[in-house]
Amino acid sequence: MNTYIYDRPGWPRFDWNGADLVRPLADVRLRQGRLLGRMGALGFDLRDEAVLRTLTEDVLKTSEIEGAILDKDQVRSSIARRLGMDIGALTPADRHVEGVVEMMLDATVNFARPLSSARLYAWHAALFPTGYSGMAKVRVGAWRDGRAGPMQVVSGPMGRERVHFEAPPAARMKREMTAFFVWFDGAASAGLDPLLKSAIAHLWFVTIHPFEDGNGRIARAIADMALARSEGSPRRFYSMSSQIRQERADYYDMLESTQRGDLDITPWLRWFLGCLDRAFDGTERILAQVLRKARVFESLAGQALSDRQRLVVNRLLDGFEGKLTSAKWAKLTKTSPDTALRDINDLVARGILVRDPAGGRSTSYSLAV
Repeated sequence: MNTYIYDRPGWPRFDWNGADLVRPLADVRLRQGRLLGRMGALGFDLRDEAVLRTLTEDVLKTSEIEGAILDKDQVRSSIARRLGMDIGALTPADRHVEGVVEMMLDATVNFARPLSSARLYAWHAALFPTGYSGMAKVRVGAWRDGRAGPMQVVSGPMGRERVHFEAPPAARMKREMTAFFVWFDGAASAGLDPLLKSAIAHLWFVTIHPFEDGNGRIARAIADMALARSEGSPRRFYSMSSQIRQERADYYDMLESTQRGDLDITPWLRWFLGCLDRAFDGTERILAQVLRKARVFESLAGQALSDRQRLVVNRLLDGFEGKLTSAKWAKLTKTSPDTALRDINDLVARGILVRDPAGGRSTSYSLAV
């Protein structure tokens, strides 16, 4: 019979070796402080652009970890609309995208508000607006009740499944979640380093696994909420979910070994801090993109661009997928192929776009600036 961490005497009183964490915690704290200082020195527009890019990554990647692929333009537009940012034409977002965005923003923008069952029920309902996860009906906005059987994390083909983890019985959900809420917002965790609190909250929640689905995404939202509290700011300049997505296999391996272990969670805390440290590297990439975009539009300040041209230049700077062709221009701007080609040729003549080297049936273009 498998024994999990929640079966251990003393659960959920976690333990760790503080001496092992002094250096990694200090290093991450230093990088976190430097990053916030650099971002604080940017102008409002650049900070907003960095926040928008970071939150877009966060929403996309927390869903990808669970195998759900969202439309980037819909996510970006949904976030911009909710934060009151002007990014030009907004792409309509479907209700699944809106739900993930709503949850993530509530966790980070309203980070000071306490967690409660009602708040998590609302997050869960936002994730599953139709009441289905794929083709399977799920119990929405309520703790799992056990009718679907044990809550297990399973991989492998049918008939040869491997059970990585089995969550506590459904009958324990109310008691387990009450203890979690008391700890998260109570005196018991008041003196705990906020970064360690984020790591523990993530592990604790995903181990309880209180919902029929969506537990990983909600656990990461709770971790982001604790990180926002550590900074006292709703502005997100780094994406933990994006880094976890890159390290997905290690993430699941570390969760499994910790959930099958004892109450000493030092390895999990060390891994979480390392992952957070590596997440800051992603911020350097986002900041470089933001600064490049600012420089490009500064260089174009004297150029008269149509709304269509400005839209496409923006898209290229935001990370356009694939090659820009006249057909894609026409689709993006909802114009005829002839109008698209005239717009493109105008930008080529002014040295803003260049034709890519021949390679394929369609001519493609890139930014020259």
